[in-house]
Amino acid sequence: MAKGKVTPELIEEFKKIVGEKFVYTDADKLEPYSHDEVTDPHYMKMPQVVVLPATTEEVSKVVKLCYDNDIVMVPRAAGTGLAAGAVATFGGVIISIERMNKILEIDKDNMVCVTEPGVTTTVLQDAVKEKGLFYGGDPCSGDSCFIGGNVATNAGGNRAVKYGVTRDQVMGIEVVTPSGEVVTLGGKFRKNATGYMLMHLYIGSEGTLGIITKIYLKLVALPKYQMDLLAVFDNLDDAIALTPKIMNAGITPVCVEFMDNASIKQVEVFLNEKLQHSDVGNYIIVQIAGDSEDILDEQCEKIDELARENKALDVLVANPAVIWKSRKAYLEADRARSLVFSMEDIVVPMTDIPQAVQQISRLADKYNVAMHCAGHCGDGNVHIDILKDDRTQEEWEEMLPQIQSEIYELVYNLGGRLSGEHGIGYKRAALLAKYTNPVELKLMKAVKKALDPKNIMNPGKVVSINDEVPVEE
Repeated sequence: MAKGKVTPELIEEFKKIVGEKFVYTDADKLEPYSHDEVTDPHYMKMPQVVVLPATTEEVSKVVKLCYDNDIVMVPRAAGTGLAAGAVATFGGVIISIERMNKILEIDKDNMVCVTEPGVTTTVLQDAVKEKGLFYGGDPCSGDSCFIGGNVATNAGGNRAVKYGVTRDQVMGIEVVTPSGEVVTLGGKFRKNATGYMLMHLYIGSEGTLGIITKIYLKLVALPKYQMDLLAVFDNLDDAIALTPKIMNAGITPVCVEFMDNASIKQVEVFLNEKLQHSDVGNYIIVQIAGDSEDILDEQCEKIDELARENKALDVLVANPAVIWKSRKAYLEADRARSLVFSMEDIVVPMTDIPQAVQQISRLADKYNVAMHCAGHCGDGNVHIDILKDDRTQEEWEEMLPQIQSEIYELVYNLGGRLSGEHGIGYKRAALLAKYTNPVELKLMKAVKKALDPKNIMNPGKVVSINDEVPVEE
């Protein structure tokens, strides 16, 4: 049987495992699974079938059936990714974990949450908060993304400065391997020096090595107090240069975010709300949290002092509902203007963000294209939205690789990398192959070959071990 081809007989076997109504073959039901949040038609592909298991046992049986018949499998969570990683680019079966949506246990004594992968991140955050605990992961898409997708892509987010990325929250995972075997790696314990740390191969592997079916997450005590500050600058370099000064002052903020003026103006149009100093302002958003109001007040005063020394136009305690609504609307605001756009996700040393953004601004002028920047300046992660606007698809496909090439040459010269949190998927696989050290790339391919020798678990994403060609209908 050719890889990627699913027979009617196999579809009937899937139905026996998960139930008839949880196997999709109709075009209207398949369409939502033909893309993630990447809206460029180049990265869209209708799957042949979507299967929705409800238990680890069902996942294992579906995977084993695919393995025995050389059928390509694509694990999928909520489909909120930005790298075309959960799309059936090479045909086959999408295995969606959306029905696996239960929080199994909140263990206050061990400060661990055990959850299935289809739980929405915000739902999990709210559930542990009711117990007086706190989950540190916080992707901007928390209202819609699944915790399993967060783990599979090693999602970053706003709180990474203080709490780290998703990898730093995970204590254990249960995984179904490409051959259908089930293994638990890690668990409720916080230290582990027992052999190779295999768990960390799966975190961030983007569904190319197996399917995560259970997750053990680290919890901490819920901070009693929290404060959000907004510092506004008319110069983006001055704005971003505030970050290391805050860190060197002995303050560990929960997050330090930035938005350039073009992004602020676009969000203002999208929300139809006037934003402060939107005429010339560039934003730095600082969140601090702790168990003492007095300490937070002292930190607030120090941040105010540092910001004004750095030529801030204004510094104020922000309404968290308003400021975070604005920050999290960045992506949707650009999508509303241009349905097709490319979000780049570069990461550079924190102190090199001003230089990177400066040169990116020059590229916007050079190519006469709208390029909006926002991101996490507390950890060096810059999001760059390159907007297609009214260009033809042919013009867009000619221009975009040229811009990307210049951006990534700059990024690697600064000691950075392709992606800080969105991952590689199919969208950046060729770029990874181009810019990654050959030895590092060889090691990645060796891992893929060892854990997925048939190359049927989400092939062509991240690294390619064969010359994959998308399956034709």
